[in-house]
Amino acid sequence: MTDFALARRNMIDGQLRPNRVTNAALLAAIGELARERFLPESLRAVAYADEDVPLGGGRYLMEPMVLARLIQTLQPQTDDRALVIGAGRGYGAALLARLVKAVTAVENDAALAAAGGQIVKDIGLGDIQWIVGKLEHGAAAAAPFDVILVEGGVQEIPQTILDQLAEGGRLAVILARPAGVVGVAQLFVKEGGVTSGRPLFEASAALLPSFAPVPKFTF
Repeated sequence: MTDFALARRNMIDGQLRPNRVTNAALLAAIGELARERFLPESLRAVAYADEDVPLGGGRYLMEPMVLARLIQTLQPQTDDRALVIGAGRGYGAALLARLVKAVTAVENDAALAAAGGQIVKDIGLGDIQWIVGKLEHGAAAAAPFDVILVEGGVQEIPQTILDQLAEGGRLAVILARPAGVVGVAQLFVKEGGVTSGRPLFEASAALLPSFAPVPKFTF
């Protein structure tokens, strides 16, 4: 039988700390949250592997180190309102719920959203608001948000999502590159009404559906 508590400590000490995950509140949340609960029972043994874990339907639970560094980059504060896009079964949303005031989780797969909603309720985080809808639409009705986490790879961020950032808001995402090229984690910050981005570190993540760039017409 897998000792999940030991696996969780080993993940923190062997994967996260050596890769510059140093935020004490985040590490405490990761240490307290049972990552295996967010996977189907048949996959719980690999919950703490340093790789993406398939959830079915082409969706994945993001690699622990990559997810942790994205959340750390967002610098979540206790009075922040957070949005998670592509929330899957809710692990990233649950981590943020331990760090911020309120979390909205958007998921286009109704089965994943239902599973995630039940999981977070079972562990006492039922106050996360779940929205089943198109990922590229975000949650405009609940905006603005202080932090936005895109839990998967995308080719570009639609302006629709950037517009949901509050002034001073931060968005973290993995921007995909062409096949065979490692992607890059990017941080977007809204200051003075203008949102700009900067690269953070190289990383890959499974692509989220429906985020392909709009085709550009040429004449």
